[in-house]
Amino acid sequence: MKILFIGGTGILSSACAQLALARGFELALLTRGHRPVAPGARHLQADICDSAAVAAALGQEKWDVVVDYIAYTPADVEQRLELFRGRTAQFIFISSASAYQKPLASLPITESTPLVNPFWDYSRNKIACEERLLRALREESFPVTIIRPSWTYDERHITVPVKSAKNFTIVDRLRRGRPVIVPGDGTALWTMTHNTDFAKGLVGLLGHRGAVGHAFHITSDEVLTWNQIYEAVAEAAGVPKPKLVHIASDFITACLPEFAGGLHGDKAHSSIFDNTKIKRFVPEFVATTRFRDGIARSVQWFDADPARQEIDSAANVAWDKLIAAYERGLDSARREFGR
Repeated sequence: MKILFIGGTGILSSACAQLALARGFELALLTRGHRPVAPGARHLQADICDSAAVAAALGQEKWDVVVDYIAYTPADVEQRLELFRGRTAQFIFISSASAYQKPLASLPITESTPLVNPFWDYSRNKIACEERLLRALREESFPVTIIRPSWTYDERHITVPVKSAKNFTIVDRLRRGRPVIVPGDGTALWTMTHNTDFAKGLVGLLGHRGAVGHAFHITSDEVLTWNQIYEAVAEAAGVPKPKLVHIASDFITACLPEFAGGLHGDKAHSSIFDNTKIKRFVPEFVATTRFRDGIARSVQWFDADPARQEIDSAANVAWDKLIAAYERGLDSARREFGR
């Protein structure tokens, strides 16, 4: 099959590209060219935001499958519809499992769980993208398949909910014996998926005509509490007893509002996924990477090169300030109640 990835160097797309090439697909990656693409893939260099440059890069080619990893708004989707009407037999849109109802009415999450997220613009935009693509399916038979990944990671990422874009900051704090912030009481249940496991499900759907018109989430079946997730990160970092400070999400977001969408709109809620549907369509799909093993590889990746170990000093200051404010409030409450 002739496959086009829009994007191809990110967490999801890089693993999918490697697996698609290993399975013998003819793969082209449309990227801006800021990162090297997977060996064996054809590189079409253009910024997706530049419609004229993209049209020139694509020429008159047609594709068996187009996978779009970087459409985030309805305007992005409109552009893709203009580009690929009549030019692909399957258009796979990467949405987000954060689009599922928050707060959840029931668990586990299935593909029929309502899409309602009043807390996070990112999720609402993904919902709007899905709605536009499904309207295109109904009105013009546009061959869309929707994928909803949850938190997926690779060796370059340390996955905890209160973190910095400079991922090593959390590992550094743990190793220095500094406290780290856990939302709530740390018992919310979460699912972490390694990108190589996600790729098995996604690549299994390439060219699957029966998947057109369907939505799928693709996640691990391993379920952990946030406490267990932080403890696994600490273990990988060589820290046997991490200092976990449990702070209500409302308190965190009142002090650090930049975390509001990600917490209230996603990570403050338990997320347990029923993967029956993807396993029915891709019988060979099984997630085999336990989180403790995957995150150990992540820490090893950072440790292999000191240049990767960037520290976010501003985040450290903000987190220390938040923890101090929480502890002052806790002490004040104890005194008021005679404790």
